[in-house]
Amino acid sequence: MPTSSSLAKDKASPSEQASAFSGKNSNKELVEGKALPSNQDAEQGLLAACIVDTSGEVMGRCMEQSIGPDHFYHHSHQLIYEALLDLHQDNQEADEILLAERLSTNGHLENVGGQEALIQLTSRIDTTAHAPYWLDIVKQKALLRKCIYVAFEIIDGANQLQGNVDDFLAGMEQRVCELGDEQNIRTSIPFREPINHAMEQIQRMLSREEMDGLLTGYNDLDTLTNGFKPAEMIVLAARPSVGKTSLAMNFVENIAFSPKYKDSPKNTLVFSLEMSATSLAMRLICGRARVNMNDLRRGFVPKKHAEKLNQISREFQQAPLWVDDTSGLSINQIRAKARRLKMRNKLHLVVVDYLQLISGDARAQSRENQISDISRGLKAMAKELDVPVIVLSQLNRDSEKEKRDPRLSDLRESGSIEQDADVVMLLGKHRKGEDIREMDQGAEGESQEEDYEPIQLLLAKQRNGPTGRVNLAFRRKYTRFESMQGEPRLN
Repeated sequence: MPTSSSLAKDKASPSEQASAFSGKNSNKELVEGKALPSNQDAEQGLLAACIVDTSGEVMGRCMEQSIGPDHFYHHSHQLIYEALLDLHQDNQEADEILLAERLSTNGHLENVGGQEALIQLTSRIDTTAHAPYWLDIVKQKALLRKCIYVAFEIIDGANQLQGNVDDFLAGMEQRVCELGDEQNIRTSIPFREPINHAMEQIQRMLSREEMDGLLTGYNDLDTLTNGFKPAEMIVLAARPSVGKTSLAMNFVENIAFSPKYKDSPKNTLVFSLEMSATSLAMRLICGRARVNMNDLRRGFVPKKHAEKLNQISREFQQAPLWVDDTSGLSINQIRAKARRLKMRNKLHLVVVDYLQLISGDARAQSRENQISDISRGLKAMAKELDVPVIVLSQLNRDSEKEKRDPRLSDLRESGSIEQDADVVMLLGKHRKGEDIREMDQGAEGESQEEDYEPIQLLLAKQRNGPTGRVNLAFRRKYTRFESMQGEPRLN
């Protein structure tokens, strides 16, 4: 009968390991014959600890760290661990007898060397105290092997590539970043740590220090949200031509030029999937200068405004803003571009205009599934980069047909947007007959009564705060939103 020494030598070929990880057979020739990182002593020590530990703590730690059969290099060890997982899921202890029985049921007992090999395996250790050390080694070696598989996959993919190079690069960058994510799996922490962080925020609030998040410059909105916070996905949705791009860019402008952030500029990245970067720049310059862009095109703007336009353009040239107007980006490309900018410069805010223009995975069964995948990817990007991500989105026609305020169910094409978002703001034209508060005085004392359109910003969802509504005024000739005086109304 084979012994544990034969068990130790029995291992899956490198090509089988590569195929199991990548889901492709094209790596066989590339990886075949390569010596891959492994530590059979650590693998056997960890398996033995899982078997003899009657408390289940070692197996629980493995589950917490997402250890799977493919973390073991030797094929026999993979089969044993797979049987251990089966027993754990059935709430059964994993002694040598039960483990041998499960392996026999699976048809793998002889493949691992029989029951004698299992007994010899458990006799290798006197205590489970070193299990965390063995687990760490097993995990590190598995990660190094995966690095090799991804490297060969990149080589193989580059040799056979027939599609878009940018998509390929974005996909490979995502694969590499996923390896880093595996290394950063968080474990349970004592509750005193988040309590301490919470108390720090509470103390700032009690002492009336600054709000935690990025302030939009609209006091009513900032009062409700306490600013846009890191790792939040903030959805700003509206029907076409209501002004969602204008409001989002007003957020960006106000943050970029706020005196509050003069000594610590807030770098912002805008993905403009609909408008060109030049059109966006033209809109921002004219809006901040209070110059009607249509009049400018027709040459009807007084020459005195020329210096003002030049001054505003110089201010924007110095602003901490980046823009990417590439059309048809996929969610992986957006995440890769944002990640690269984060590595080169500190990043504090990302704006995506707009969600429905992001290219979906063609393998998805429906557009709704595509939108769901994109929405989850945007939320994952916010958490990964630890910055607020403002996502513009379209609303369906229901609110217009029914002549009512927009609501969460109007979000177009997927309910996942509502689920993934931390904050949802819905922009709609103000209903007739409601009391409209006075607007702030315009630039240089000009009257705004003749050119403003009352708009209602509905804070329909806020995961960690109240909902409510804010009244704004859209100055269409400047494509610019202005605040109204008064307190926001809570729902």
